[in-house]
Amino acid sequence: MQKKKLPPEATLRSAQEKDAAKRYVDIFKNSYCDTAVKLRNFPKYIRRQDATKFLACYEIFKKTLAVKGSVVECGVWHGASLMSWALFSSILEPSNLTRRIYGFDTFEGFPHISAKDKNKFRETNIGELSSGSSYEELSSLVGAYDNNRFLGHIKKVELVKGRAEKTIPKFIKHNPHLVISLLFLDFDLYGPTKTALENFYQRIPKGGIIAFDELDNPIWPGETLALLESVGIGKLQIQRVEFDPYIGYAIKK
Repeated sequence: MQKKKLPPEATLRSAQEKDAAKRYVDIFKNSYCDTAVKLRNFPKYIRRQDATKFLACYEIFKKTLAVKGSVVECGVWHGASLMSWALFSSILEPSNLTRRIYGFDTFEGFPHISAKDKNKFRETNIGELSSGSSYEELSSLVGAYDNNRFLGHIKKVELVKGRAEKTIPKFIKHNPHLVISLLFLDFDLYGPTKTALENFYQRIPKGGIIAFDELDNPIWPGETLALLESVGIGKLQIQRVEFDPYIGYAIKK
């Protein structure tokens, strides 16, 4: 049987939803507003799916406010969720200078695909989901973010570029103090996810959160397999935000 090359979102979106996405783009491009005005009024230009994920991340972040530790995101891509954590922290806890936001990504797409990532729904390729240009853009955005927050002279967001199997152990070696209040896993693949779980899970205190973007997703089986073979899924009470179908999270007991 030939594998179907269907990206995750395309398999679930109706023709009307696809058309709406194109219309949003056209309206944004042709708006009478200048860019500054469009940015200030961003809710009118985004789809409900994008607003849903933003709000789901907000609900999860709120649960970490009383927990000591930093946010570690594994799989940054274009940086929407990474900068969401940063914004939530600067708004909800502006004086919490010890809560850092760390983002791990190759910024060059998938470097390796294991047999455990293969499935009948799609083909996953080396280099896929490359976000090389986002590293430079995010670095600039972090600078702008620092200029617009309380205690902006103290570093808040750090991008860690490279293969997780190498960068994560090295990062821990150079940051032995690391405590994690929120671990957000969005690597998609088995190998880097397993490395993240084996190195970061033990640094989450009770009350901290571990969250998954592709758990129980037949198109990305590697994330579930990595959890099964490291922490063990039976040890976690995996919940979901009521209005979001994708993100699963657990509060460490």
